[in-house]
Amino acid sequence: MIQPEIPSPCYVMEEDKLRSNLRLIQSVAQATGVEIILAFKAFALWKSFPIFREYIQHTTASSVYEARLAFEEFGSPAHTYTPAYTQENIADFIRYSSHLTFNTWTQFERFYPTIKESGKKVSCGIRINPEYSEVEVALYNPCSPGSRFGVTVDQLPATLPEGIEGFHCHTHCEADSYQLARTLQHIEEKFSSYFSRIKWLNLGGGHLMTRADYDVVHLIETLRGLKARYPHLHIILEPGSAFAWQTGFLYATVVDIVENKGIKTAILDVSFTCHMPDCLEMPYQPRVRGAETLPFEAAETATADEYIYRLGGNSCLSGDYMGSWKFEKPLSVGDPILLEDMIHYTTVKTNMFNGIHHPSIGLLHTDGTWEAYRHFCYEDYRDRMC
Repeated sequence: MIQPEIPSPCYVMEEDKLRSNLRLIQSVAQATGVEIILAFKAFALWKSFPIFREYIQHTTASSVYEARLAFEEFGSPAHTYTPAYTQENIADFIRYSSHLTFNTWTQFERFYPTIKESGKKVSCGIRINPEYSEVEVALYNPCSPGSRFGVTVDQLPATLPEGIEGFHCHTHCEADSYQLARTLQHIEEKFSSYFSRIKWLNLGGGHLMTRADYDVVHLIETLRGLKARYPHLHIILEPGSAFAWQTGFLYATVVDIVENKGIKTAILDVSFTCHMPDCLEMPYQPRVRGAETLPFEAAETATADEYIYRLGGNSCLSGDYMGSWKFEKPLSVGDPILLEDMIHYTTVKTNMFNGIHHPSIGLLHTDGTWEAYRHFCYEDYRDRMC
C-alpha cells in the first residue's frame, strides 16, 4: 500500500533496505581490512548522506561536480578518477580530492607539477588496464580491445615516476566474487612486481556484494588472501550499485491502455528512456511488484483472457516501452505500478527528454514516515534548456 502523501511518479528509497546493504558492506570492510567507498556515478542522493556516514567515510568521484559533492555534502575529500583533467578544472579537483588517479602518463606528467605547486597533500595514482574483463555487454566493458581507459603493462616504465603512490583498476559490472578472484590473477600476474613500490590498490566498482546470491564468504576470503600477500597495500573497493541495490522502487500510475494487433500496452506516467535508461541500454526487463515477468515477446501471443501487458513510457520515442508482464487482473487507468530496484543509476542518469515530468524523490523511513527529498517543476526543465 502506497502512503497517500507519496506522489506519482516518484522514486521511493526504503531506509530499512538501505541500512541492510550498508551493514553488509561495513561488515565486509571490517572483516578484511579493506576500505569500501561509495561511487557517485551510481548513486548521489546527498540528502541521504547522513545515513551513509554512519557506515563509511569516503566516496569516489569522476567529475568536478561529484568531487565537490563529496567534499561539501559527504564531508570528506573524494577519491577521484576522470579520463582527462584539464588546465581549467585541475585546481578544483585538487581542492576537493584526497586521491587523484590519472588515465595516462601524459596526463600525469602534465598535471603532477601543478599538484606539487599547490602544496596540498594529494595521493596520485595511475589507472592500469589488465586487458581482462568478463563484462559481456560492450557498452560497459572497460577492457575491450582499444579501450581508452588506463595503461597496459607494456606502457609501464621499469621505475615508477615520483608521485605515483597507487594503482587503480576497474574491470567489473555487477560481478560476483569469483570474477574478482579470476581478475586478481591477471592483475597480479602483470602488475604485482610494482606492488612493493606503491601504497594503495583501488579495485574499482562492479562488486555486487549485496545481491542475494552473492558469495560474501568467498569475497572475504579473496580479499583476506590479497591482504596477506601484500600486507602493506591499502586495498580500496568503490562499488556504486551494491550500496543502493534493491533499496527502492519507482512508483508510477497507469494513465491509458492501448491495444494494437492484440497487444495491450499500459501507458505509464513515467518513461523508460527518461527515468529508467539502463533498461534500454543494458538492456534488462525490471521486475514489477505483483506481476509475473514473462519473455519480452509474450504480449504478442497473449490470448484475450490473459492479463498480459507491455508497459509503455510517456515520451514520443517509439522504443520507449518494455514487455511483457502478466498481472492478476486487468489493468485500469489509475492503477499503481511499482517498478522494483530503481534507485541505483536511475536517479543519476535521468533526463528531461521531451520535457517529461520528472519523478519526485524521497525516503520511506523504517517507521513508515515519508520524507520528501525533492519535487520537480517546469522551471527545472526550462533552466536546463537555456
